[in-house]
Amino acid sequence: MNNCEIISCKILEVFLEYHTKICKKPLLIIGFAILMFMCLIAIFAPYISPHNPYDQDLKNRFLSPCIEYPLGTDQFGRCILSRLIYGSQTSLAVEVISTTIVVIIGLLVGVYAGYFKKLDGFLMRITDIMLAFPSIVITLGLVGIFGPSVPVIIFALAIPGWAKYARVTRSITLSVKNRGYVNNARALGAGDRYIIFKHILPNSYAQVMEIATLGLGGKIISIAGLGFLGLGIQPPT
Repeated sequence: MNNCEIISCKILEVFLEYHTKICKKPLLIIGFAILMFMCLIAIFAPYISPHNPYDQDLKNRFLSPCIEYPLGTDQFGRCILSRLIYGSQTSLAVEVISTTIVVIIGLLVGVYAGYFKKLDGFLMRITDIMLAFPSIVITLGLVGIFGPSVPVIIFALAIPGWAKYARVTRSITLSVKNRGYVNNARALGAGDRYIIFKHILPNSYAQVMEIATLGLGGKIISIAGLGFLGLGIQPPT
């Protein structure tokens, strides 16, 4: 099997393992159901939203919640519920893409820093620099320089976020690379790439995925903060 197939199999194994644990915890099932419900609302927004989120009706500005407008209307008479449903599409897309990017970068930086001693010092000093600055400060600086747009916001959220994943992956790599099964694979002639993708990365997925899950909420808060400062996703999106 190639590296992609190995990674896919390991991800499936981790998923099945967590599925068994989740089924024994009702609160996790309830939380997962709520999350899936919100995701489905975002995916099927055109079929669920009661109105077009861009349609303006100045005669019905600032309406209170009613049957036709469950959450009322804004200053232009637009349906707030419809705009909220459609807005969730962009928010979920930005947070998932940015989190995926930071996880990939963090995994690669951490595993190479932990496995190769020559790269450890250089990569970890870069990681320390990224951790020394608050993420929101770096994000604000990048968005202010390049301008608020969806690709820039994804880029700005991804740049400062990978460092903590690199730290966790490096510590796992240091503890795994000298274990018996890794030494046996090395003695049998396995190359560094095979050892990294077959033995080290699969042992890093569980811990990294837990941090990534918590990071999704942080990304939503960051997006909302940028929007409050006028540097978020711009109208009419």
